[in-house]
Amino acid sequence: MTHPSSQGAITVNLKNHYLLIRHGHSQANEAGIIVSAPRHGIAGYGLSSLGERQMHELLNDWQWPTPSILLHSDYRRTTQTAECIARHFKLIMQSEKGLRERFFGELDGQPDRRYHDVWALDAQDPDHCHFAVESAASVAIRMREVIDTLEAHHDGETIALVSHGDPLQILLTALEGKPLNRHRDRPSLAPASITELTDQR
Repeated sequence: MTHPSSQGAITVNLKNHYLLIRHGHSQANEAGIIVSAPRHGIAGYGLSSLGERQMHELLNDWQWPTPSILLHSDYRRTTQTAECIARHFKLIMQSEKGLRERFFGELDGQPDRRYHDVWALDAQDPDHCHFAVESAASVAIRMREVIDTLEAHHDGETIALVSHGDPLQILLTALEGKPLNRHRDRPSLAPASITELTDQR
């Protein structure tokens, strides 16, 4: 039976086992707004009360390998998510800017329905920067660089990466070898969900 917080697994050629974790439901989700700029996301908009409950339930019913390394985006919602994981498994947290939210430029602070305007443009061109957004292609590069760096320095670890919905969708699309303009073809990653990257060797 599939755990409600499981997003399945994809098989890739990696030396380490990765748990890609989307942060729990946040105050930005609750308010229905886009919070993508560091000046807003680092200091504010942490987990909502629902997000805190989600993390409590996730950790109490943990069904994945125990992580040995924990990296997280430095935004408040991902930091608080990582804090829950760190306390539970007695891990040291490592902040990683490469895991940050995708920057949505002029749409930052606007209603979250505006995501769809960007995604429609992504479907036409993953390199676009309309509304001064960070392109999907750029997100894929920085997210993959995080994994490449970990692969260069670790072997056989279970590494938890706490990030955001759009960056994780884009990373998974890239790892599956699919065109980045199709990143919204994947089922949306739920808050407090985990996607495993398993070794194909």
